[in-house]
Amino acid sequence: MLQIAYIREHKEHVIAALAKRNIAASLVVHEVVQIDENRRAAQVELDAVLTEANKLSAAIGEMMKSGEREKAAILKEKTVLLKEQSKELSEKTEQLAAALQQKLYTLPNLPADIVPAGTSAEDNLTVFEEGEIPVLHQGAMPHWELVKKYDIIDFELGTKITGAGFPVYKGKGARLQRALINYFLDKNIAAGYKEYQVPHLVNEASGYGTGQLPDKEGQMYHVGIDDLYLIPTAEVPVTNLFRDVILNENELPVLCTGYTPCFRREAGSYGAHVRGLNRLHQFDKVEIVRIEHPENSYQALDGMVEHVKSLLQELKLPYRILRLCGGDMGFTSALTYDFEVFSTAQDRWLEISSVSNFETFQANRLKLRFKGKDGKTQLAHTLNGSSLALPRVLAGILENYQTAEGIVIPEVLRPYTGFDMIN
Repeated sequence: MLQIAYIREHKEHVIAALAKRNIAASLVVHEVVQIDENRRAAQVELDAVLTEANKLSAAIGEMMKSGEREKAAILKEKTVLLKEQSKELSEKTEQLAAALQQKLYTLPNLPADIVPAGTSAEDNLTVFEEGEIPVLHQGAMPHWELVKKYDIIDFELGTKITGAGFPVYKGKGARLQRALINYFLDKNIAAGYKEYQVPHLVNEASGYGTGQLPDKEGQMYHVGIDDLYLIPTAEVPVTNLFRDVILNENELPVLCTGYTPCFRREAGSYGAHVRGLNRLHQFDKVEIVRIEHPENSYQALDGMVEHVKSLLQELKLPYRILRLCGGDMGFTSALTYDFEVFSTAQDRWLEISSVSNFETFQANRLKLRFKGKDGKTQLAHTLNGSSLALPRVLAGILENYQTAEGIVIPEVLRPYTGFDMIN
């Protein structure tokens, strides 16, 4: 959430920055500032009334001590009126504060200066590309055909149990899935990230804390009777570990990793591009989260990008890195790099990771702060990244490593799978 003090002092900058997201924000920004001015005016009036009431109470006490009961009675009548006035002003202040909060929730984060302008994924900027695209044998198949051939993932069985988008992993498919999870976690831990196992459902406060609510409410599965949400990513529970927390500066940075299943309604997603593992309602993902000092967060973002690169280099998958344009960036992000793996069988790029810096946007919602050496507190910066999301990584492995004899397991995964071929 944007800070109201910043919006007040930099209205034109906020409007110009949100225009990079293709948002005409002039009206809402001025409305936010006006609500805040009304709130502050009401607070000043309330403080004056409370101050006057306190003075009268002190004067009444002195009069009672000196026997001036009639004068004290007159002042008591005034305090009754002031009490009623303060109650009305208090309610007005609370209503304006709530209205301001709701308006601020509708404003996305400001893009960093290096974010390119653009309206869609086609305007994203390719900043790095690596890996050799393999030449497949004649008769090579997309992964949704391969998994049938080798009986390792069953989409129809998942549909029977739950519905479309909930696959069942079987035999070597399940073991390969587990191998990827363990490999990613081990690599993250070796890089200094502390592993967490977190709940897979979160409350409303957690959804607001990381910005999934109210922005992505329709994309989250909601358990109505308990008012809980199935997590769309481990980012939500892991980052919320630090909600309402004040860290000491010497505790920064904080590095976390965790594996969770992820649940997304993906409403409105149809077509050939979402076949098989390309888009699911339930999938596995290993996440990395960092809490950083504002001075170090962009250096940390670069480090996260290098870390994800190292995973793909070891898996020997062809990939590229995109810097997302303003129109394609997530609601909470200030800067996002997307990683895409090339699927030779599908002849297309598949997104497999997003690495983002949120600056203070989430921290402001979370009230996540740190205390500096001078004793003053300030908002931390939060970052997160997929390290990695499994479905499309798995699709890339199945398609790029297929041979006429079977699917070769990447060498780095063989200690985890216990086998080197699916056939």
